[in-house]
Amino acid sequence: MSSPGRTEHLVLDGVLTAGQAAETVAGIRAAQRADGAIPWFRGHHLDPWDHTEAAMALDAAGEHEAAARAYAWLAAHQNPDGSWYAAYADRPGGVDTGAPQDAGRETNFVAYVAVGVWHHYLSTRDETFLDRMWPVVFAAVEFVLTLQQPGGEIGWKREEDGTDVTDALLTGSSSVHHALRCALAVAAHREDPQPDWELAAGALGHAIRRHPERFLDKNRYSMDWYYPVLGGAVTGAQAAARIAERWDEFVVPGLGVRCVLPNPWVTGGESCELALALWAMGEAGRAREILRSVAHLRAENGMYWTGYVFEDEAVWPVEQTTWTAGSLLLAVAALGGDEATTEVFGGHALPSGLAPGCCG
Repeated sequence: MSSPGRTEHLVLDGVLTAGQAAETVAGIRAAQRADGAIPWFRGHHLDPWDHTEAAMALDAAGEHEAAARAYAWLAAHQNPDGSWYAAYADRPGGVDTGAPQDAGRETNFVAYVAVGVWHHYLSTRDETFLDRMWPVVFAAVEFVLTLQQPGGEIGWKREEDGTDVTDALLTGSSSVHHALRCALAVAAHREDPQPDWELAAGALGHAIRRHPERFLDKNRYSMDWYYPVLGGAVTGAQAAARIAERWDEFVVPGLGVRCVLPNPWVTGGESCELALALWAMGEAGRAREILRSVAHLRAENGMYWTGYVFEDEAVWPVEQTTWTAGSLLLAVAALGGDEATTEVFGGHALPSGLAPGCCG
């Protein structure tokens, strides 16, 4: 059920007032369909990763009933092999035929359900929910691990025709690393150990930390810069050094974080995710500054524009996405001390993988 008034951890000076937080939460709720699906915005498509991020934001705001409906949608649409399609159309009137808009199956999209399910459980302590979603999480993880490569990295997708794309993306694999640790937390809570998952997470973390050559070169993208930290594979001094190395390339003071170099385009989602990574590193002050810098993306209705082209002084694209709003709410919730959000993104309470023969 919802928890009216449980938004004190969503108030952050210069970022959100209580009233503004309520408006943003209401905006995500308004985009959610009656069947629980949360598209990017009404009339656009839904993907499983961003759908889950928006559901997590609803939980952070105490909207547990709405979040539970989002997870019920995932359970109802899981493919027999444990996957979800990369995109589902939001048809007029919210009619859901289950037909995909993109029938590829991306591993980081599939894995992320584990993060959302563990976050929802920590938010509600609903054991019945966890029992119901465990087979969903189990099947999703097993699908993802069929694409793990000998070096530990995760092939990024399975094509519609069943062909595996074994090339690995650093951002996607870092997100999968986070998801595996959350899946292991679910398994540990259920006293159902999964040693193969521990080995997989360990090998993946080692690849992320020590073997950049195993991933496609996408270093123009800010996500490849901070996601190894956000996903929990890179921590401590190594994380601090990684963020410091490219800070001036990606961070535009007062505006946010570039999505991709050299484009003069800052985006809300990347900015808020960097803030979460900074918070996880213990850099709460810099995290707050990043969140304050994206206040210019807030629309009058409480939602957030996806991005801003600063050379043209123009919002682009002209869309207000649920996942951009969701990423901001989650970052603010972490800074505000929301227990479930801090446990999931802080990482200290999540199990670590095992990688025999690896040096860490």
